[in-house]
Amino acid sequence: MEKLDSKTDGASADIVGQNIDKLKQFFPDVFTEGNIDFDVLREMLGDYIDDRQERYSFNWNGKSRARRIAQTPSTGTLRPCPEESINWGTTQNLFIEGDNLEALKLLQKSYHKRVKMVYIDPPYNTGNQFIYPDKFQDNLRTYLRYTGQVDEEGLKLSANSEASGRYHTNWLNMMLPRLKLARNLLREDGAIFLSIDDHEVAKLRLLCDEVFGEENFVVCIVWEKIQTRKNSARYFSESHDYILCYARSKEAWKRNLIPRGEDTNYSNPDNDANGPWKLDRIYANNPYSADYTITRPDGKKLKRPEGKFWRYSKESIKRFIEEGRLVWSKKGTYPHVKRYLSEVQDGLVPTSLFDRKFAGDNGAASRELSDLLGSDKIMSYPKPSQLMLRLQQTATTNQTQDIVLDFFSGSCSTAHSVLRLNREDSGNRRFIMVQLPEPCEKNSDAYESGYKNISEIGKARIRRVIEKMDVDASDLDLGFKVFKLDSSNIKPWDADFDNLENSLFNAVENIKPDRSETDILYELLLKYGLDLAVPIKESEIAKNTVYVIGAGALVVCLSKQISLEVVEGIAALKDELKPEVMRVVFKDSGFVDDVVKTNAVQILRQAGIDDIKSL
Repeated sequence: MEKLDSKTDGASADIVGQNIDKLKQFFPDVFTEGNIDFDVLREMLGDYIDDRQERYSFNWNGKSRARRIAQTPSTGTLRPCPEESINWGTTQNLFIEGDNLEALKLLQKSYHKRVKMVYIDPPYNTGNQFIYPDKFQDNLRTYLRYTGQVDEEGLKLSANSEASGRYHTNWLNMMLPRLKLARNLLREDGAIFLSIDDHEVAKLRLLCDEVFGEENFVVCIVWEKIQTRKNSARYFSESHDYILCYARSKEAWKRNLIPRGEDTNYSNPDNDANGPWKLDRIYANNPYSADYTITRPDGKKLKRPEGKFWRYSKESIKRFIEEGRLVWSKKGTYPHVKRYLSEVQDGLVPTSLFDRKFAGDNGAASRELSDLLGSDKIMSYPKPSQLMLRLQQTATTNQTQDIVLDFFSGSCSTAHSVLRLNREDSGNRRFIMVQLPEPCEKNSDAYESGYKNISEIGKARIRRVIEKMDVDASDLDLGFKVFKLDSSNIKPWDADFDNLENSLFNAVENIKPDRSETDILYELLLKYGLDLAVPIKESEIAKNTVYVIGAGALVVCLSKQISLEVVEGIAALKDELKPEVMRVVFKDSGFVDDVVKTNAVQILRQAGIDDIKSL
């Protein structure tokens, strides 16, 4: 029986290894004794190699290191917190508390090319917001120290001021690895939306051109964030932010129309049996061949206006008159035609300008927080849920379980909007929120309101939104699972040759003493690339607990008394559940003796189960 290998099974996806495998698939002849012969590779690529010293590129100090950070696997895990969750056993929504770089790495296996939409509102790099100090080799340990999980020293997140001399560089080094990992999670027909202001919009555009491909740039949306004019502004009163949109593949991504029900231009003041309508002119600037006169109710004959053209044929106008669709203005000379909402296309083409009426503004965002959490000053510059709802209407559908990811989730406006939109159109979208537990300042409204860190604010908001949802919305997913980033549940065996006897004793029990079976189960889900919301059924075989995950895709037994009867019971599950592939994991020290451990492999293989490992 093979043990789970810490190098292959104990870490997140090996992105470098995956890239090499792809290279082997397309260019097998560039490999010599397992290594890449770059001279051969250059010959294979031919004219596509640009080896000139001077060429167009976007570079900065630390870029290569930032790339390596994205490719370095994480050895951490996500520990489940059912006590902080709602509807743990049934919900598909996730909230992850932890450093988003490590969280994105851990999600690579389970959610590779599964996310339909990413929205992020990253630090705008105004000089007042922190830039997390990523480490190339020990980012997880840095995070654990920062959150006080390793020692009492802790790490303080400092502001990225212009005086640092690395103002733009620090921000770009923080963003690059996260965007590369986010791209891996996007579906082929997925898209990412990034909020930003003038401080970094130009550099973010260049960075996204590199990560997603400039050919996949979709639009730069201008969002009207405030109504009031700042008379104290030195130059201009800035009333907007930007939202960049990139598709993973512009050929595959299709934008939706905004529902017509949102078009307030249509109404029905006269209770027309045909429903809501608006008035259209009967003439236009474009040339048409129709030429006729129209008779007003007072008998006056009307020719088409000078320089204009009739939009409708004479026969159509006659039909409109018979149907009562011509509306004569008291002041105007020419009539208008009723255009019914039922006759037009199903939705509105979204525009690149999101005004306050359409997408909400900072004031609406503050009022939401006040309504939900009792104060509008708990978070600085939150986004209104209406803004993300509009983006989701454009980029997701209510027909499939589209996943919406936000890894700078803040007060969780994105989760709020997913719940809102699902209720409005009976959708079943899912959300994954990721937020660093950044401490709230002790003199802040948030701290005085009982919130120690930003992630607590986000979780509280989701709970309040769910509480306020209609009680008859029982078919909606009104819940979320909470996970927290931590070190692996499994201890590596680092032999202490000065105390070898004690090291050998510790190696027998290699699971950390403060970790539960549930902790281990969810770490296995990450290592095997299974959805963190997959159903887990607890069964009893020969008085031992056996966990059946994903209808038999993975079976785990962490018992301390694993007998042949238990093994045979697991083998019988293969015939009962009939999964395409069944993988089995045992606790290595749980077998009653070595004979059972040896025979377990043979029994399971006879049942058609070949993937058998222990931890």
